Amino acid sequence: MANVERGGRAGNAFPGAAETARARLRALRVGLWAIAATLAVRQVAVVLGTPKADRLTDLETWAGPGGVLHVTGSLYDSTRFTGTPFGGLVLKPLTRAAEQALGWGWTFGTLLLVVALGLIAARALPHPVGRRTALLAAPVAVSLLMLSLPVRNALYLGQTSIIPVLLVLLGCFAVRGERACGVLIGLAAALQPTLLLFTPLLWFTGRRRAAASTGATFAALTVLAWAVMPHDSNTYWVHHLAGVGLGKDADDVANQSLHGALLRFGLTGPPEITLFLALGAAVAVVGLRRAVRRARDGQLLLAVAMTGCVAVAVSPTTWQHQLLWVLLALVGRVGRKASDRYVWPVAVVLVMTLPARMMLPDKPVLEPLRDNVVLIAALAAATVVPFLSRTSEFYRAPIPTDHAAPVLTRWNRVPLLPFLGRVLTRPNLLLELLLIRVGYSAYSSVRLAVTGGSNADGRATAERHGDQILAVERFLRLDVEHGVNHAVVQVPLLRDFFDFYYESFHFGAPLTVLAVLYVRRPADYRWARSALGFATLLALVGFWIYPLAPPRLLPGLGVIDTVHGVQDFSKPDYGTLTALTNQYAAMPSLHFGWSLWCGAVIVMLAPRWWMKALGLLHPLFTVSAIVATGNHWVLDAVGGAAVVAAGFGLTHLLQGPRPRTLMGPAEAGSVEPVPATGRTRS
Repeated sequence: MANVERGGRAGNAFPGAAETARARLRALRVGLWAIAATLAVRQVAVVLGTPKADRLTDLETWAGPGGVLHVTGSLYDSTRFTGTPFGGLVLKPLTRAAEQALGWGWTFGTLLLVVALGLIAARALPHPVGRRTALLAAPVAVSLLMLSLPVRNALYLGQTSIIPVLLVLLGCFAVRGERACGVLIGLAAALQPTLLLFTPLLWFTGRRRAAASTGATFAALTVLAWAVMPHDSNTYWVHHLAGVGLGKDADDVANQSLHGALLRFGLTGPPEITLFLALGAAVAVVGLRRAVRRARDGQLLLAVAMTGCVAVAVSPTTWQHQLLWVLLALVGRVGRKASDRYVWPVAVVLVMTLPARMMLPDKPVLEPLRDNVVLIAALAAATVVPFLSRTSEFYRAPIPTDHAAPVLTRWNRVPLLPFLGRVLTRPNLLLELLLIRVGYSAYSSVRLAVTGGSNADGRATAERHGDQILAVERFLRLDVEHGVNHAVVQVPLLRDFFDFYYESFHFGAPLTVLAVLYVRRPADYRWARSALGFATLLALVGFWIYPLAPPRLLPGLGVIDTVHGVQDFSKPDYGTLTALTNQYAAMPSLHFGWSLWCGAVIVMLAPRWWMKALGLLHPLFTVSAIVATGNHWVLDAVGGAAVVAAGFGLTHLLQGPRPRTLMGPAEAGSVEPVPATGRTRS
């Protein structure tokens, strides 16, 4: 939100253009609010559409019949209640509400709190704020909050975690007077004690009356709860050391704190406690010092977010629904180059909206990173991310991205999205890796989901489509799969070669081409990457609307599966490979499509004829392998070629022609610069 600025208002010399710009801005704002409303309705539908026994489980545990707030003993006898005694005191009146009315009221009340949180965060952006940013920040903030895992968990579980965040933001940005600010933050700390870390932030930024009011309010509310509930207060503050040990096991992945991470690493006992206290103190000192500097720099929202991230890290238990502070940290600006400016906000949004398994592969060596990905983001925001100062020359004007000169095209409306194309500089590598990983995870999930999550669900439809493809191939005299497959099986060396080629080059070849282009031809990398992305998206549409059994999974055809082994057609899930992939995602063939993309890119860009020849061999070997191993029909390869052609076509339509980059100093010296508004043929 804070990383996109707008220039000044359009001049009066162009009243028509100014009015058009305002109309477009209004339409965009309405559209963004419509998206936010749709997401809110979607979240409510998910919660209310969940079986009664599975939704609002935490709220039911507290205030439902037989809940811990109804019992006459201690709130903490069962360890199911993890809040402070004051939180229990506040929630006690809810036990008198009707169960159904309480669920509906809690859900819609939480939505209102989320909207209020988004509005306050949007108004708290550091100045100066362009008019476009000011108008669009609120719906974008609300939409991101609705998508975030903490809000989704709070809605699903019936949690109170949004309230402390909202109280802190109200105290810092909405109310007037330091005492009122301190009262609200003290109230938040009474519900979530680690928020007392906002006291030094207030003190060292000159708001000492607010800091004193925060401490006094927290103490008064805690004493009040102790007077009303002495046994519970003693259990929470003394026996459980401010809640330690309540709720799930502290080493659960949902506990994104330093304490939870150390336990997951296998440390226990006094060594773990000593290390946790030392690391927590270091994070608190470094994080709060950085937050104070950002607050003095005029970036109070970022300072608040950084302090919240410190609270996330140093708390003994920080559950997933308490992690909204990390999302607020995306308002910080990082990077001197325009191409680097989006890395931090995109990384934060991905971490806070997607499951950790989508961010990092499911490999044992990556478990320490994957299990602690939100904690890592919080620690980074608090201690190491080099946020720009507002006094930096790059804060509002980063080093611009180099673009190739516009070119004359056959159609005047090409490119439709000129800001996407003809960029000559190398994109940020971290951002590219993030997007590639998330894109592949989404591709894998959609590929499996098109048959309902398992291959058995789509078997009948896929086999019927397989019979259709076979009939078409017989009519066209293309039904060579059975003959080629059995001929290859008779030659072990050839069979082993095609099995190896099928399994080894599908991902390796495209990634190698992308890596070479990224290093040697950055402008061509962007063009080729976009074409590959569009082709893959179109292929997913094909998987969705036309699930297809490959030759090896079509009963009665007699094709031998040389890669996966003999299939037992008597079992309903015979085509499932440990539920990892959709075996009926055959049309179009991305094995051939990606290989054809590699061949086309190499032929167009390689400087030597023998390189072009090698590029052509890859799709030739791939189409031979997919047919010989029984994994695809010939028409699947035709479909793969079609989506690749469409991918290149969409790239040309949206981004324009491929930039022609200069290859050497001699050429660079012989070309005259082209004015930014000029058009020339490429």
